[in-house]
Amino acid sequence: MLDDAGLQALREAARLSPDNLPLRRHLAEQLLTKGYLADAEAEFRAALMLAPKDPDITAGLAETFVRRSAYGAALAALEPFLAEPGHPPRMGVLAARALLGEGDTGKAGYHYHEAVSRDPGVADPELAARLMAPVAFAQAVPSPPAPAPVEAEEKVERSEVTFADVAGMEAVKETLRVKLLLPLRQPELFAAFGKRAGGGVLLYGPPGAGKTHLARAAAGELGASFVSVGLADILDMYVGSSERNLRAMFDLARRQSPCVLFFDEVDALAARRSDMRQAHNRQIVNQFLAELDGVDQHANEGVLVLAATNAPWYVDVAFRRPGRFDQLVFVPPPDAAARAAILRILCRDKPLAEMDFDAVARVTDQFVGADLKGLVDRAVEVKLQQSISAGRAIPMSTPDLLAAAKGAKPTAVREWLATARNYVLHANESGAWDELLPYIKGKW
Repeated sequence: MLDDAGLQALREAARLSPDNLPLRRHLAEQLLTKGYLADAEAEFRAALMLAPKDPDITAGLAETFVRRSAYGAALAALEPFLAEPGHPPRMGVLAARALLGEGDTGKAGYHYHEAVSRDPGVADPELAARLMAPVAFAQAVPSPPAPAPVEAEEKVERSEVTFADVAGMEAVKETLRVKLLLPLRQPELFAAFGKRAGGGVLLYGPPGAGKTHLARAAAGELGASFVSVGLADILDMYVGSSERNLRAMFDLARRQSPCVLFFDEVDALAARRSDMRQAHNRQIVNQFLAELDGVDQHANEGVLVLAATNAPWYVDVAFRRPGRFDQLVFVPPPDAAARAAILRILCRDKPLAEMDFDAVARVTDQFVGADLKGLVDRAVEVKLQQSISAGRAIPMSTPDLLAAAKGAKPTAVREWLATARNYVLHANESGAWDELLPYIKGKW
């Protein structure tokens, strides 16, 4: 029962006007501010029924969950937005609180830093202190050493994927051939011009466009070792351990030369130092730069460093210096011809009737590889049910894919393009995003 006359009046107004979204949102926010968490949750849920994709309402609901220690529910509410580039920074801070509540300090620290780097106004000194508490403890009291890095037998892969398994993206593949593959295949020719075998390329583009797949294909094309590095392989709560883990990964790649060393979500490890408030985070960036340079000019000979990010504008500019990630390669969403080629690859091991992949490609504008795979998976599930009922394998046909396409929507391209457009048109003084300009203008 509410004992606040103002809140009672707001609730009565909302009861009389149930479809008034601004009123419901205001009521929910007031309930949250004054600590009526159960009532606030109910009002936020009612508001979401009117505006299911409203980020502010979702953030309000997530905050009620966090304040009630329902951390899993908070993360479930935030997850669809956190997967998108440019999500509201407030959501990143809420995710950090929820992850910290579940004991995941590493991911909590990442989300908090990423949010504050975009909007310092969301900084929470108390939360920052809690995230840094393990570090402070490590500085004051000697702690056991962090677990040793994963050994080569567990991290090194041999990719069976080659460029033949990558549909479209011919310009991107040609760039990788010249930059990464040819120096290792024709070392004498490149040595005559003073070019060494190795180097770095930063792949960027919308989520699901095939950056990781492309990195694996580069390793398979060359017949080189492949080492994929994620955040969990590097970030550690103990001071100095993250830097040691990073160095261990480079040492592993050097021992396995020729090797493709791939960093996914590299913006989390290579963020702009000017946005960082903690010296510990800046040290990780400094260590990364030092490893890219190598202890001498031949240290990284034969090590091809590929990195992928959905948000290249958050990467420290020092990484784009020659000898590091000196080449940024845009991995665009596939065009119609590439979508048809992707569909052929995805369907090549399945029972098929006569197929018109071009027809499916025409109705899947802005679909990336991950979206197309989901489309094929849905069509296969329907066909499996029909085959089970019939007692025999019924081949998949064009109408099956078209039917699956009707209920599918592209996941992230439009949102990513909106963010990219802001940087291309309003924050491109250095010309770093000139490559994106024709693509952005072609879409708007």
